[in-house]
Amino acid sequence: MAEIRYGLGADAQDQIIGALLGTAIGDAIGLPYEGISRRRGIRMLGSPDRHRFLFGYGMVSDDTEQTCFVAQSLIKSGGDPDRFQQSLARYLRLWLLGIPAGIGFATLRSILRLWLGYSPQRSGVYSAGNGPAMRAAILGVSIAAPQELQQFVRASTRLTHTDPKAEMGAFAVAVAAQITAQGMAETPDEFLVRLTSYLRNAYQTEAEELIELVSSVVGSVKRGESTETFAVGLGLSRGVTGYVYHTVPVALHAVLSFPRDYRAAIRGVIQCGGDTDTTAAITGGIVGAAVGRSGIPQDWLCTLIEWPRSISWMERLGAQLASSDKLAAGKPIGLPAWGIVARNILFITTVLFHGFRRLGPPY
Repeated sequence: MAEIRYGLGADAQDQIIGALLGTAIGDAIGLPYEGISRRRGIRMLGSPDRHRFLFGYGMVSDDTEQTCFVAQSLIKSGGDPDRFQQSLARYLRLWLLGIPAGIGFATLRSILRLWLGYSPQRSGVYSAGNGPAMRAAILGVSIAAPQELQQFVRASTRLTHTDPKAEMGAFAVAVAAQITAQGMAETPDEFLVRLTSYLRNAYQTEAEELIELVSSVVGSVKRGESTETFAVGLGLSRGVTGYVYHTVPVALHAVLSFPRDYRAAIRGVIQCGGDTDTTAAITGGIVGAAVGRSGIPQDWLCTLIEWPRSISWMERLGAQLASSDKLAAGKPIGLPAWGIVARNILFITTVLFHGFRRLGPPY
């Protein structure tokens, strides 16, 4: 019997690696601007045209780390959503021991519930935050069948977030990554038709609010509006919030504005301000899946100083996922625990430096 592998056809490995690296670079470029208004971020740090986290170099946050956990859990799952969820729960429990910075409140509460003995099916909290959406692009480029994709998105989402909006937002991100990676949405109208079909088939009338938001995205893109202008029109003049129905439409606007220009898409979404690491991670994961590794700026790749979760490690993880048999549980590559703790100490120190820097001008 032929093996059934993860991915979307002949270019599966490049799409998966593109989604992983695209998420990581977007996360890292956006991270220094997180939580700052759109105007103050540019005045304080300059244009998001290079890494500005640590003396011209970049590091990733929870968006990338959780995306890698999803990839590892897919390899371990053997195509079983329940086994996938159990594996992801284990990664999240152990992740908390490494003192991660910037973890979302709903995700933190859910992991604490896991440590208190709640099962992965009961650990989630009622929240419409964007945590599940930020780790969803890799699912879209790994699982082609819509019903199966929905099952894995649901397993990933409900582990931490139980509000249906969180799941629908994550599903929209996964589908967006899938249809852009496969070149099935050459125009904004075609993208809208395909995404609407997926959402209505999966969620019926529950998805109408999100579909209306995506329709407004497409209308704005067709009018030639910038992503920043669109965000302001949503009432987000002080920056994009962590509410999934703010995050996902703004990220999709950047994707549809620059579906094959990774650098422009990332810059456009970061200039909206607010939760910039997550909006840029989602945008980067979707566009990265479409353009592959070669479409991600080399100068941004070579100035990411992550270790042990390095660029080469993520490339190996993506290659392993693309070659994994969906019907047989595998053993994903891992990371040294001591290396993660050492890296996190540097990361937290740098985050604290940025926090103190924001106390001063310009305001």
